[in-house]
Amino acid sequence: MSLAFQALGFAAVRLTGAVLLGLLIGWPLGHLFAGVALVVAAYLVWQLIDLFRMDWWVQHRSFADPPDIGGAWGNVITQLVRLHRRKRFHKQRFIQLLRQIQRSTAALPDGVVILNGESEIVWFNRMAALLLNLRRPADLGLRVDNLVRQPEFVRYLSGGQYANPAVIRYGTGEALYLSLQIVPYGEGQRLLLVRDVSRQMRLEAMRKDFVANASHELRSPLTVISGYLETLSQDPAFESDLRHPLAEMRRQAERMTAIIRDLLELSRLEATDSEAQGEPIDVGALLQTLRQDVLTRPDRPREVRVRVDSDGYLIGNESEIHSAFFNLVDNAAKYTPAEGSIEMRWWVDADGGHFTVEDTGLGIQPEHIPRLTERFYRVDPGRSRSTGGSGLGLAIVRHVLQRHGAALDIQSTPGTGSVFGCHFPPSRVGRPAAAPEVRAVSR
Repeated sequence: MSLAFQALGFAAVRLTGAVLLGLLIGWPLGHLFAGVALVVAAYLVWQLIDLFRMDWWVQHRSFADPPDIGGAWGNVITQLVRLHRRKRFHKQRFIQLLRQIQRSTAALPDGVVILNGESEIVWFNRMAALLLNLRRPADLGLRVDNLVRQPEFVRYLSGGQYANPAVIRYGTGEALYLSLQIVPYGEGQRLLLVRDVSRQMRLEAMRKDFVANASHELRSPLTVISGYLETLSQDPAFESDLRHPLAEMRRQAERMTAIIRDLLELSRLEATDSEAQGEPIDVGALLQTLRQDVLTRPDRPREVRVRVDSDGYLIGNESEIHSAFFNLVDNAAKYTPAEGSIEMRWWVDADGGHFTVEDTGLGIQPEHIPRLTERFYRVDPGRSRSTGGSGLGLAIVRHVLQRHGAALDIQSTPGTGSVFGCHFPPSRVGRPAAAPEVRAVSR
């Protein structure tokens, strides 16, 4: 403000001096007004010349020196010079920062693609260009799903659920597997992170092949061993003091057979990425069958209920659905005490079909729930071995539900019980032509 007041005072002094000069010139001539007008006009012409000089410098300030002008125009030029220097300083810093970002992103082992709200490519780094065969500047401004057309990625991009990345097979030569994950940021913008996971996928394929082959080769010897053990246990001439070890051998052989059966089932499901074929499944009849299986067990909960609240049927692979539902009911029966209860429920609403198994068992601690569907993961390994669990049941459930476009929901309270729910989309639900009455609860 002090500079502005100084410039204003200097201009006022100059203007006052010009008026006095005009009076001195007009007094001898007898025309005071004419003298003042002449001097003021000359003063204005001088100011216009300074203004034009400043205007020319503003247009050519990149190479021209600022004019030496005093007064208010001089203060304006000084402020413009300061702003120009500050702008140039920040521009240089911004350019340096941008170059550092470009060098750092170019050195990243993963590809990075910036997308706008319309999924159009704004920028990509060198690794993204290498992995996705992108070209600059030809591909800038194009929709990414027009360049990466794998159905898995197109569904992932339009689905809006970006927590889990999409893994696609890309390219026409050697198998190249890419993991693509969207990270939203800013106002409608998104980062597409691209990672080469070919090595991990090959190792996973080798692991799956090994497990499948080993399980297949072990099945025949175990069948022979189980047959001989059963024959020995039925032989009346067999020594009585060896019957208890023999029974334990039979139990362990049966447990190994069950593990191998689950491994083969899981390997078959993992080898099939396609969507499960659809056939009508009477869920009510299936639940009644599962209830009878639980009731025939020597150690079972006191109460086993079936509740069918809808006449809608499920569309899917019946053997796979039976396997998934059986594993959920089997787990509930194993971990529910004799005085407890189990309820199987099926219902249909606008969101699709829903199957739940609710028990009054031991419950599960919250930290274990996210890992329950992992292979061989057990909350209590000692109890799982005693109950004959393989640790593969929920992994089978997860794969079956994925093939049917369904989701698994687990809710549990330690000491109270658990609820395992399978939620199927509306496309997997059908209704009979004539709707019968809702079935009653079976106890």
